[in-house]
Amino acid sequence: MGLRDRKDFVKEQEEKSIEINAQMQGTLTFKDPVNLKINGKFSGGLETRGTLSIGSAAFVEANIVGENIVVAGKVRGDIVAKTMLVLMPTAVLSGNITTPKLNIVEGAIFQGNCQMIEDYFDVDGLAKYLEIDPPAILELVNSGKIPAIKNGDDWSFERNKIDNWAASGRIK
Repeated sequence: MGLRDRKDFVKEQEEKSIEINAQMQGTLTFKDPVNLKINGKFSGGLETRGTLSIGSAAFVEANIVGENIVVAGKVRGDIVAKTMLVLMPTAVLSGNITTPKLNIVEGAIFQGNCQMIEDYFDVDGLAKYLEIDPPAILELVNSGKIPAIKNGDDWSFERNKIDNWAASGRIK
């Protein structure tokens, strides 16, 4: 990557970053990846793609769905992290967690239940995840319309690839 390419990359990343330092209420939904940092108070609902960072002074009262989530502040609500959740030493989380990868750094406080989800699905698991009947999944596999891996007589589906495929609108 040349110097010009690096500058363009840094500029692009800066353009896709949002920092909230105020008090907000409502529902935030991001369809495109963005680096979102919350430093103030937020209540409502959050659905993000990219990285969500909750600063050490932040208080968030919301159910959160995202890809990569880093919590250093206080959160009251359930978190679904599709890729990874990190609770920093100053984090206080009261809610349930669903994620394939979890890092709780010493000092963090977590009150709730945790469900570690698999990075791969079988046909039935994918059908449940996408809320589609298993025969429809097999039809998508046989027509080559869905990313799949053949394991002997069985099919498996990588969560990341399925999430990207669904986000691209090809699920129809």
